[in-house]
Amino acid sequence: MNTTEKDPMRFAQQAETVCQTYAHAIAGHARGEHTVSIDEMTGIQALERAAPTKPARPGQVERREFEYIRHGTQTLIANLDVALGRIICPSLGPTRTERDFVAHIAQTVASDPEAVWTFVVDQLNIHQSEGLVVWVAHHCHLEADLGQKSKTGILQTMASRAAFLADPSHRIRFVYTPKHSSWLNQIEIWFSILMRRVLRRGSFVSLEDLQQRILDFIAFFNRTAKPFKWTYAGRPLQA
Repeated sequence: MNTTEKDPMRFAQQAETVCQTYAHAIAGHARGEHTVSIDEMTGIQALERAAPTKPARPGQVERREFEYIRHGTQTLIANLDVALGRIICPSLGPTRTERDFVAHIAQTVASDPEAVWTFVVDQLNIHQSEGLVVWVAHHCHLEADLGQKSKTGILQTMASRAAFLADPSHRIRFVYTPKHSSWLNQIEIWFSILMRRVLRRGSFVSLEDLQQRILDFIAFFNRTAKPFKWTYAGRPLQA
């Protein structure tokens, strides 16, 4: 609701770039390009209810046991194909690290390795990491001197790394949402659907059960998926 970006011009520019990326997604898809909204859902708990849930009956709501058994947590890194509305190449694992994110991007790009890829992401540090810069430079066959992290060149700061990753001339590039503006990232809409349909009322007997239920829902969702109708154009919502 309230971005932490202090420069209103910078916020407007970033928001407009994100919205233009969404607007061009379908035309890009027709050219064989991919526009992907991506983020992580962390700390997904595999909670097993200590007693079976009593289903709703006429005149009585569903009743759930308040006690539960913990079976650990998972992190879902999910991609929403903006042009198709489908979830593609999801990753499930115990952590969300720089290495996890780079591996996820590698897995996603490998599904169409020669295509143009645009990823809409927030400004989390692992989305602007040294490892991601090195990976993109290698897979885009860029010969530039990357420098050294915290010292020189492209790798010097998070801002310099983000500028490199956002370069529109790269075959694989990243478009960053403004700070504290997750509502501009379409994958968050899908995360809310996953929460309502699977996680909030679920009971999972193991981490494997949790993983499978998420993957099954993704397969179910994709069978009838349609792109979200994005109407915001990046301009201020009010004067």
